[in-house]
Amino acid sequence: MADVDRYRADDKRHVEALYRRVFGVDSAEANRLRWDWQYKRNPHMPSDGPLIWLAREGQTIVGQYATMPVKLLVQGREIDAAWGMDVMVAPERQRQGLGEVLFRTWDRNVGASLGLGLSDSSYRLFGKLRWPDVGPVPCFVKPLTRRALRRPGWSVGANRLLSAITLPLVRLVARTRPLEGEVRVIRQFDERFDALWARVSSRFAFVVRRDAAYLNWKYVHAPHVRYTIAVLERDGEAAGYVVYRHVQETRGRVTIVVDWLTAPDDHSGMLTLLRWVDREARAADSDKIRAFAMHAGYRKLIRQSGYFAVKSTMEFVAKVNAIDVPSAFYEQTDTWHVTLGDSDQDR
Repeated sequence: MADVDRYRADDKRHVEALYRRVFGVDSAEANRLRWDWQYKRNPHMPSDGPLIWLAREGQTIVGQYATMPVKLLVQGREIDAAWGMDVMVAPERQRQGLGEVLFRTWDRNVGASLGLGLSDSSYRLFGKLRWPDVGPVPCFVKPLTRRALRRPGWSVGANRLLSAITLPLVRLVARTRPLEGEVRVIRQFDERFDALWARVSSRFAFVVRRDAAYLNWKYVHAPHVRYTIAVLERDGEAAGYVVYRHVQETRGRVTIVVDWLTAPDDHSGMLTLLRWVDREARAADSDKIRAFAMHAGYRKLIRQSGYFAVKSTMEFVAKVNAIDVPSAFYEQTDTWHVTLGDSDQDR
């Protein structure tokens, strides 16, 4: 059996070679371009290096589990946690239990182990290990044009008929509504967002720390994705923010709401940010808007804003190790705040 230990600086070339073997040259190049940002510049990276575990057979690296460290607030206590991200095993060593060894090593060494947007194989392995299954994170879509409701596999005529029938509904939910506050686009998170986090963090039973250092790393300095960030301001303070971007998908243009934060009971603030995104999506000629939301209060306001719940593909597992939590903790997730931006799903 392979030996498993932490990543060392002189491992990088060998890890890149394994990545090319497992995922192909194009994916390996994309991973190389974001590697320093993703692992070295993370504000929560431990002093002894990235949280990456490697499986070694002699001098050969045959497996990797790379994770993203974060600070996680659980029932008022902050603990060290990590999102599982890039797992890979050399083709000749697959189906031999090496992935399970890497998963267990990761879990033993973090205060909470978290997984989002899991592959089928990873999801099955988490189930085999009997981890709490709290997902999927609910997904919501707001149609803005009749193109938003086109169905894959349907004929052109059938899709045209569907568009004609649903057009009145689309026009109703997509209508412009007034903002209830001052919103503007910003390029940097400043100390006001530390104050926002301090004010609202205690309202959540489960949430990754969203202070200025983390937010700038995640959404301002990311080298592979360009985000737009808008802040809701009241009396010179940041009352909330939203992060979004516009993408072209196979069935049309989509505005993705990646992350946000307001006080959960600040209904006016959250609705204003959603209406701002509506305007931005229309200006970008998007056919629809998509958001993932776990918190019940946010979900209610999202539905109130014209979004419809659709099938979610973003499975979510979480296992808290650093503190004792009752089994019911994983079932009562209405005050958990998890979005698409929390892990590395938005690439």
